[in-house]
Amino acid sequence: MQAQRVDTIVQGGTVVTATSAFPASVAIKGERIAAVGPQEVMPPANRTIDATGKLVFPGLIDCHVHLRPAPGDDWSIGPRAAAHSGLTTIIPFAGYNRDTQETLPQAIARIRAEAERNSVVDFGLHFILGNTPYILESVPDAMRLGVTSYKMFMTYDNRSPDSLIARVMDAVGGNGGVMQLHCENGEVIEYLMSKAQAEGRVKPTDFPATCPPWAEAEAINRAILLGAMTNCPTYVVHLSTKLGLERIMEAQAQGQRVWTETCPQYLLLDEGEMERLGPLAKIGPPLRSKDRVNQEAMWWGSQHGYIACVASDHAPALREAKEPGWKNIFRNEQGQPIPFGAPSLETIVPLMYGEGVAKRNLPAWWMARVLSENPARIFGLYPRKGVIQPGADADLCIWDPNAERTISARNHHSTTGYTPYEDWKVKGRPWMTLLRGKVLLNAEGRLEQQPGYGKFLPEGGPTPPIAGRVC
Repeated sequence: MQAQRVDTIVQGGTVVTATSAFPASVAIKGERIAAVGPQEVMPPANRTIDATGKLVFPGLIDCHVHLRPAPGDDWSIGPRAAAHSGLTTIIPFAGYNRDTQETLPQAIARIRAEAERNSVVDFGLHFILGNTPYILESVPDAMRLGVTSYKMFMTYDNRSPDSLIARVMDAVGGNGGVMQLHCENGEVIEYLMSKAQAEGRVKPTDFPATCPPWAEAEAINRAILLGAMTNCPTYVVHLSTKLGLERIMEAQAQGQRVWTETCPQYLLLDEGEMERLGPLAKIGPPLRSKDRVNQEAMWWGSQHGYIACVASDHAPALREAKEPGWKNIFRNEQGQPIPFGAPSLETIVPLMYGEGVAKRNLPAWWMARVLSENPARIFGLYPRKGVIQPGADADLCIWDPNAERTISARNHHSTTGYTPYEDWKVKGRPWMTLLRGKVLLNAEGRLEQQPGYGKFLPEGGPTPPIAGRVC
């Protein structure tokens, strides 16, 4: 009997999973992967893509993205930038209108409508919950609509008290979701920032000292205890310190469902960037000390499986809002806070391959783990996303490991007009990507799909990430 014809076969490449890499072909029928195996056993195909000399990754996921209303990186600009960088799925943070007491289902409908009109990549949603107790009532309904991951702040102007965080964790954990926490001690940081301003220590280089490493570790400890008390899976966003990692490792050793991510800025940059970039490098938590102790701890934790994901924390504050921070890193002349964050959606993939795989000799499956399978597992998209196996969405990033290029904001799609990694030389580039079986980014670097091609991805409950040392 003749094998059933498929739509596409990707052949000649090295398939990379979260645990290994091996020569294989990938057969695609419709939007799904139909088979993975030697080319000689593949069915006939309408189209063949020759990936000889390339690495075939699962579709890459950025699970920590902030989009801004125009003129910022909105739902038309952000997804397009992601697609050009080699990503096929993003999970941005969303908000609700507190002034009108908008419910979460109402906010989901509003944001989905905008995203489904504009996004060229697939997307899930996280929600940031503020100090608004009324929102608790709509958490169960929102989770039934496929939004099962929520974030709260333990610091800065948007912080919530531990009592409210515990109530939300009860609701999220009780309905099968995962709670994300920005872990820094808000009371201490508010005191240190106020003291610095009162004493006239307001230069960009004065900022990191107001958010000391122990303030992150202390808040992580509270987050872990709150998670244990409420039996809620807990995800520490943008981990930046060795002290915080040690506390997470202790909780993981005790079997607690505590997972974490780090970001390229905490792997590669240090507080010296505050001299060079000033307010453009104001990020929360801040860039850490030049001694590289924390940066090396982040690499070690990721290599050994204690840090499950790497995410961008793309927070594209416009240059004009940042620039007054050269005079006062805390507030502008009108008394408004100098915004946190930096653009990083378009640099996460080349930096992680170039710095992690090419320079540090981490195996390619490390990248498939931290940028594909583990984000899909933790945020309820596995096994539809994050893997190359029959039945999964046919999302692939076909990577050219030999290409060399230099990062420049001139080539980016973000509205910010800058990058902390200007003139950074990297190896490798996305040669082609496929999203649900169709070419998204072609070999000439152009997008073949139109805005609106991206689909909303309802999230399920979390699956524990793959842990253990990668090599």
